[in-house]
Amino acid sequence: MKEIKIISTQDAPQAIGPYSQAICFNDLVFTSGQIPLNSKNEFMQDDIKGQTKQVLENLKAVLKEANIGLENVVKTSVFLANMEDFNAMNEVYESYFKDNKPARSTICVKELPKKALVEIECIAIIK
Repeated sequence: MKEIKIISTQDAPQAIGPYSQAICFNDLVFTSGQIPLNSKNEFMQDDIKGQTKQVLENLKAVLKEANIGLENVVKTSVFLANMEDFNAMNEVYESYFKDNKPARSTICVKELPKKALVEIECIAIIK
């Protein structure tokens, strides 16, 4: 049995609570949910498309620290503050997952941290 490895990068927002950006266990990487903060923990985008892009760039940075990329993602969970943003979010999301289309759940929630419009977490495999 392998040890749990904490994944942390300065290229994505630092945790704003008692959690890690990601955890690697055996050949699996579990990311924490990413919201649209930049690497300085500054909220950058106002619209759903811009926020989705920032969130996916954050996930890419975290996965890069684990020496993998979005092509290794097998499952995502997308949390939306407003289900009316689904199509716009999906348009950006699809541009990041062209060849590899992971399993996905999309859930509408009452509110997200820092009043974000979208949060995404993922599970990836190390191939």
